[in-house]
Amino acid sequence: MLENIKILIHQGKQYIPYVTTAKIPGIFRGRPVISTSHVDEQALMELCPTGAIQKNPMRIDLGKCTFCGECAIAFPEKIKFTTDYKISSNERERLIVKEGEDIPITLDPELIRKEIKKYFGDSLKLRQVSAGGDNSCEMELNACGNVNFDMGRFGIEFVASPRHADGIVITGPITENMAEPLQLCYDATPSPKIIILAGTDAISGGIFEGSPALNRSFLEKYKIDLYVPGNPIHPLTFINGVLELIGKRKG
Repeated sequence: MLENIKILIHQGKQYIPYVTTAKIPGIFRGRPVISTSHVDEQALMELCPTGAIQKNPMRIDLGKCTFCGECAIAFPEKIKFTTDYKISSNERERLIVKEGEDIPITLDPELIRKEIKKYFGDSLKLRQVSAGGDNSCEMELNACGNVNFDMGRFGIEFVASPRHADGIVITGPITENMAEPLQLCYDATPSPKIIILAGTDAISGGIFEGSPALNRSFLEKYKIDLYVPGNPIHPLTFINGVLELIGKRKG
């Protein structure tokens, strides 16, 4: 009983009243804010295991960030992680948070292909591909369909076969062994189709970036429709990103 009370105090109540306006309880780290305070920028950069933090100006690349929070712990006067979970974008550069800016991350409507809203606005079926993932993002994607988040109410669902899908969701850094299966899955998905990268590993390779065990050539061939940062991603980040992509997000 005491352990359950400790968990409740630590995590907060997990009930989600509505996915586009919900506030995340507990210890969630979302979009960071970088102040203009003067700190040892070199030491701050060296804290990051993936090189997500750079200077001139100071910035954090959420496509590389593991959201470990070590930077905010060591330099609380410089970096603070908010609970803003709406951090998906369809433009890679928009995932870079710069010093002195407190700007919400959104999608660029000009980059959204017209056929996405035309064909997928009321129904979107996705095939998830774990391309060398550690199952953390995969678990969060599975949670998107549970009774708490229930993204199925928006017509968004995961399917077993790429032939029944409107697009693919890639998790993991794309290992050499998964490069060909990923391509086969994409080829089997009917056109028009979308590509979503879910999680730090999928977006940049994460801590595995530059490893000879990876083969990320697939990403050089096609336009990415949605980047969903997180390590792992949060269901609310994924759902809100997809809703904005297909033109259904309100509030």
